[in-house]
Amino acid sequence: MASRNQNRPPRSPSTRKELGDDNPLDKRRRLGAIGRAAGPTGAGRTRQAFAVVNNRQDVTTAANPAEECPNHEFTKEEVEGILNEKPKAKRFDLKAKYEHAAEHNKRLKLCVKWFQQCDENHVLDKEKLKNSLESAQKKCIDTELEKKNKEEELNAVISELRDNIASLQEKLSREVSDKLDAIDRHRSENEARVTAEKSVASLTEELEKAQQDIAAANERAASLDNTHKRLQEYILSLQQYNSKLITDLETVRESLKRVEKEKLTIVENLSTLRGHCSSLQEQLTLSRASQDDAVNEKETLVNEVKCLRGELQQVRDDRDHQVSKVHALSAEIVKFKESTGKSFAELDNLTMKSKSLEETCSSQREQIRILELQLAAANEKLKMVDLSASETRMEYLEQKRIVQELQDRLADMEHKLIEGENLRKKLHNTILELKGNIRVFCRVRPLLPDDGAAEGAVVSYPTSMESLGRGIDLIQSGQKYPFTFDKVFNHEASQQDVFVEISQLVQSALDGYKVCIFAYGQTGSGKTYTMMGRPEAPEQQGLIPRSLEQIFQSSQSLQAQGWKYKMQASMLEIYNETIRDLLSTNRSISSDPVRPESAVSGKQYTIKHDANGNTYVSDLTIVDVSSLTEISSLLRQAAQSRSVGRTQMNEQSSRSHMVFTLRISGINEGTEQQVQGVLNLIDLAGSERLSRSGATGDRLKETQAINKSLSCLSDVIFALAKKEDHVPFRNSKLTYLLQPCLGGDSKTLMFVNVSPDPSSVGESLCSLRFAARVNACEIGVPRRQMTLRPADSRLSCG
Repeated sequence: MASRNQNRPPRSPSTRKELGDDNPLDKRRRLGAIGRAAGPTGAGRTRQAFAVVNNRQDVTTAANPAEECPNHEFTKEEVEGILNEKPKAKRFDLKAKYEHAAEHNKRLKLCVKWFQQCDENHVLDKEKLKNSLESAQKKCIDTELEKKNKEEELNAVISELRDNIASLQEKLSREVSDKLDAIDRHRSENEARVTAEKSVASLTEELEKAQQDIAAANERAASLDNTHKRLQEYILSLQQYNSKLITDLETVRESLKRVEKEKLTIVENLSTLRGHCSSLQEQLTLSRASQDDAVNEKETLVNEVKCLRGELQQVRDDRDHQVSKVHALSAEIVKFKESTGKSFAELDNLTMKSKSLEETCSSQREQIRILELQLAAANEKLKMVDLSASETRMEYLEQKRIVQELQDRLADMEHKLIEGENLRKKLHNTILELKGNIRVFCRVRPLLPDDGAAEGAVVSYPTSMESLGRGIDLIQSGQKYPFTFDKVFNHEASQQDVFVEISQLVQSALDGYKVCIFAYGQTGSGKTYTMMGRPEAPEQQGLIPRSLEQIFQSSQSLQAQGWKYKMQASMLEIYNETIRDLLSTNRSISSDPVRPESAVSGKQYTIKHDANGNTYVSDLTIVDVSSLTEISSLLRQAAQSRSVGRTQMNEQSSRSHMVFTLRISGINEGTEQQVQGVLNLIDLAGSERLSRSGATGDRLKETQAINKSLSCLSDVIFALAKKEDHVPFRNSKLTYLLQPCLGGDSKTLMFVNVSPDPSSVGESLCSLRFAARVNACEIGVPRRQMTLRPADSRLSCG
């Protein structure tokens, strides 16, 4: 990348002018950042230190998406410092480098958000300047008209005064002869002339002031023209900055690919390290066994030393006893010599005994020396065993430390991989929104006991990095059919796992977008379970209850920012090409299920589209809701009223298309902003062929009507994929009702539900092919419905 300092947006002319008047040396831009929720901007905010921005803790958007980041302001030096910042960690300190990179990415995200907010402020400043320029021009025109009127009046007065002066002079020339009579009259005329001259002078001064005001107004208009030119130049620079941001997005994609390659290398290194770790563990077990043997030998040697010490002590005691005997015998010899004088024979005998005792003592001394040498050798051997055990322990601790570092590194890389995957999802969603494609998720239900699992699996999932979590393979008659969608959920995915992937899409309804989510698939593939779930079990609740719970929680958290929301719910079903109100209190379909409800209640349910792309059904029951409890009761009422029947595919098969609509109107009292979003959640009827359902009688008519509406939906998808001029939305009430979702400016997501039953592989293949065509359709870029509220407007929902 070139110099990244070129990516910063240029200054606003109005901001440059204000800063130049206040302090020429201050290069900072003081622009109050506003969030997407457009909270009230305060003029007296104090600027936070940049270190506080760097050290702030990151908050999870999943818990509260509306609480994004506080208002921050950045100077040119701070932005350049972030872009030119280099890691200060050591060369091989990957953990510190990663933490620094994560913190650097957080600050860059703050800068990007701040630049986006500055762009919004510039747009608002431009509108304000346009309004002020128009008002100034109107004031200048009014002032010029008033000055012209005054100038004409003054000219008329001056002409009248001149006429009076001329008449007075004529009278004076005629009455010169009569001086005495004309003196008094002449004086009065002079006084009148003086007063007239004074009035003429005052009027002249007023005329000069009016001319100066006109000149000042002309100068002000010229300055406003210059400001308008500077604004046009600033808009051009912002467009260039937007193109630079797009190039940055491409570099981020390339870095994401490099991260995936690094992940592969790390996984390979991890496998080798695991093998090395297993070998080290085997060595550790061998060293522990040898250490135990050495300890046992040490204990035996210690016991032998104790025995030898006991024997040595006994020998010493014997020696002392023999020495005492020798002394006693010597005393006796002396006594005998002195007293009795025994013979020399006895003396020789005693001498022989003494020599034998001395030899015994010398032999015992030799044994003691040998035992001491053995004890020293045993001690040396014990020291060697202790040293080898300590070395083995140090090696084990070192290997344990290396394994722990590798595990920490693996955890960091997995965390980095998760962040990269989240970034990939956000960029992928952004790309899809820019392209206008319909997002498609695929979900495979688990095998049931009656599905015939012994015939072999017909659904598999590729394990390559490109298709992991996005690909599915269907096997029919030994031939594999690969498909790739935006997300694929296997049979182990829970309801929470599915909802996490669409939670941001549901949140868009609160932000003022139209959102549509519909489930498609054959009977028994899990459509109703995905959309409704089982309300009695919280962990098995479907997308509709979870989406409504998230919307109510988010709307309550946004109240702290000044937002107030009003919500209206309606539910209908399309049964045999007839619209039925599932929330109507006058339903009488139990006696005659084939008879249309309009024939019973007298209401005509007609689908209407207004100029703004909103869809309405006349005479449909619309209920104001303010809590999740009210929504739950409405869902239970609608579930009891929906048309179901038994077929060969399912005991409780939905025989109609159900449409749940939640209209959201929000207003912010502080910023005077209004948003209007719509959330459509649709559970389509089964898409299987007539021969598979085995329907007869009324069920046959239902199946024919369902297949006709789904066939019309397929025709619409084909027309959109081929970008034909005419799209047959009016061929079916289902397609006409979905026209804003399929051909408008809404965010649309399709769930294709697949059964892993080998007997249903044909229907599953048709569903996946249809979903692939839907994923290739471009319906337009989503548009947010947000306006600034006029002064006399009121919160209302249509």
